[in-house]
Amino acid sequence: MRIFALNCGSSSIKSVLIDTDSRQRLLDMHIDSLGSAECRLLIDDERIPLDAGTDAQAGMRRLIQELRSRRRGDQPVQAVAHRIVHGGAKFVRPTLLDDDTLRAIGELNDLAPLHNPMAVAAATLARQELPGVPHVAVFDTAFHATLPRRAREYALPRDIAQRLGIRRYGFHGTSHGQVARSVAAHLEMDLQALRIVSCHLGNGASVAAIEYGRSVETSMGMTPLEGLVMGTRSGDVDPGVLLHLMDHGGYTSETLGQLLNGDSGLKGLAGTNDVRQLEQRAADGDEISRLALTLYAHRVRKYIGAYAAVMGGVDVVAFTGGIGQNSALMRHRILQRLDFLGARFDEDRNRDAQVDAETVVCDISDESSRTRLLVVSANEELEIALQAAALLETADVDRSLRIPIEISARHAHLSQPTIEKLFGAGYRLSPRAELSQPGQFAARESVTLIGPRGRIEKVRLMGPPRDHDQVEISRSDEFILGVDAPVRISGDLRNTPGITLESPAGRTTIASGVICARRHIHMNPHDARRLGVRDHDSVSVRIDSDGRDLVFNDVSVRVSEKFELRLHLDTDEANAAGVRPGDTCELIRSPA
Repeated sequence: MRIFALNCGSSSIKSVLIDTDSRQRLLDMHIDSLGSAECRLLIDDERIPLDAGTDAQAGMRRLIQELRSRRRGDQPVQAVAHRIVHGGAKFVRPTLLDDDTLRAIGELNDLAPLHNPMAVAAATLARQELPGVPHVAVFDTAFHATLPRRAREYALPRDIAQRLGIRRYGFHGTSHGQVARSVAAHLEMDLQALRIVSCHLGNGASVAAIEYGRSVETSMGMTPLEGLVMGTRSGDVDPGVLLHLMDHGGYTSETLGQLLNGDSGLKGLAGTNDVRQLEQRAADGDEISRLALTLYAHRVRKYIGAYAAVMGGVDVVAFTGGIGQNSALMRHRILQRLDFLGARFDEDRNRDAQVDAETVVCDISDESSRTRLLVVSANEELEIALQAAALLETADVDRSLRIPIEISARHAHLSQPTIEKLFGAGYRLSPRAELSQPGQFAARESVTLIGPRGRIEKVRLMGPPRDHDQVEISRSDEFILGVDAPVRISGDLRNTPGITLESPAGRTTIASGVICARRHIHMNPHDARRLGVRDHDSVSVRIDSDGRDLVFNDVSVRVSEKFELRLHLDTDEANAAGVRPGDTCELIRSPA
């Protein structure tokens, strides 16, 4: 599918005509420095000066004009994909654009004042100029829809936060998602086996903790202002400073917004947001430039360490974006003193690292480094196009195929040695009832879970025995027991807590294995083809229940010849949706 991908930044528009089947970039066009005397259009190797007053709409008209004149007749545009920075709580997946959707996106302009208004204006114009093809919005915030509540919420009164939609959303999602997939492909590993700290460092900058394919923390918050020091944005600031500026500095909300978004960061510290200039000035002895670079690197390094702690370790630290890709000196500053994470970089590899569309990933790790250190070529436009193509290609998915729902109460899968510790040497579990998945059964035996805070009795055992002990509980159970169980796919037991198990015949403590199971769909390959999904995809499902209709996002797809089609929810999730025996759900999204 040939998709015209539009990526509107705060002062630039990147556009690429992409063949999503071959992933080939057929035409690259980029307008930078909008509204300034340096405004120019770059088309492949051409550099064309534009009028100083060129704004987003004028820039869009010029790009569409060039697209029409330069594309060949055998390369018609089949769709347009738009990057939208802020999707709020409503837009958590690629969405077809219509008038109502654009109005709803426009209502979020205050949350991303440097980006959303420009993107909405550009999308409105593009729909007028290219009316015969579908237009798809791809949201920067969507990748972070998987943030757990502890990473998503601010410690503000709940009624205020809910009424005003105050929470952490995260940004640069298309970039972080592309980095994660590029890293997994480069390492020839399953993304769901990796813990990645992704550093998107450009004029806007953010860090994301990507644990087994899901964003679990990120430095930007409700707006793109929180987090790292950026080109013109302050990043983290004590809220008391803002109150002080309003009380004693004469600032209003409008002037404070300009100060924090446009006049702070590297520009505020040292007069320019061009890292190349700052590095040259620092080399010439300018102390203010040295301070700006040191502060920038310190903030990134602090977040890397914090996110390694959040994930219980880190397998990869990846750099992308204009600074992340191109500044060997900044990478050097950031990676200093990370030996405690097993992260050691090679000076020569770091200096020589160059990435592009052909060489997507470059390894700058020292041979002794346990943590892989990678530089990744930014290709947000390809990611935007792929997500749009996935939405459009699944428009004809068989929506009539209903997925039966099963409620998975707390239970345990134990190894044979643990079973024998609890019930005696040579003991074998007794089947009580067959389960929907072939070969699986609920046993007659049960155990008591004993945690630091409390206990839960009559927890059913499942058979047959497994190689490793695994106890699956709900969020409510966590608080009863006093354990913090991570959300995981069955079998992913690294860095999980343990618990004490008790039966009438014995008692033992397992060192790890307690999880809160990620909601998932079992299906066989035939059903996967009908639904347009693949193994390990993340999808959304809609449940139509009696007065409690609900959409669940971030549902993992598990495909095997052995599986029967079932959505598995834990008791908390089923109660939230009012699920009853015999209920079914509908797949409403498949991913890029």
